[in-house]
Amino acid sequence: MREAGPEDRADCYDICLRTGDSGADATPLYTDPVLLGAVYAGPYLALPEGLGYVAVDEQGVAGYVLGAADTRAFEAACEAGWWPALRATHPDPGAHVRSPDDRLRRLIHDPPLAPDRVVSAYPAHLHIDLLPRAQGGGVGRLLMDRILARFAVEGARGVHLGVARANERAIGFYRHLGFETLVEDAGSLLLGRAL
Repeated sequence: MREAGPEDRADCYDICLRTGDSGADATPLYTDPVLLGAVYAGPYLALPEGLGYVAVDEQGVAGYVLGAADTRAFEAACEAGWWPALRATHPDPGAHVRSPDDRLRRLIHDPPLAPDRVVSAYPAHLHIDLLPRAQGGGVGRLLMDRILARFAVEGARGVHLGVARANERAIGFYRHLGFETLVEDAGSLLLGRAL
């Protein structure tokens, strides 16, 4: 395990895509194989407000955990230094979202902000993705322990994350680590835990 950086971009984008369908391979869903990683992994590797760790085995990077100790600062940094370049190359589909790629383009142009009531108590957030070869052997727990400790050192008193309801395995993993439901809708959960 080591700290993640810009040199991990291609690997993290690939892992994001290969786990992007509620933990399953999302490659068949997207025409642009880079777009999912650009939305969900890229800014953490490029902006100083982001941080993370990668798990490396004999085949290379097998998983990552990426996040930010201060969600509001990270959102502002993305607005200033990440989304503008993507907006210039990915036109806004507006209300005409017809594909998974269009849904991501819509997120680029109108990124959702974490709810105030969540951020006030759980100011940090994270994303974790592991390739199948790294699952089930404690790698996820090690990555989570590392980033949660870092958030605590940086002064965050709580952390939140989003997960699709369909990703039951991930939900079980998060619950085992002490995460509880903060907000839910038909397709997803927002989970949090104190640090």
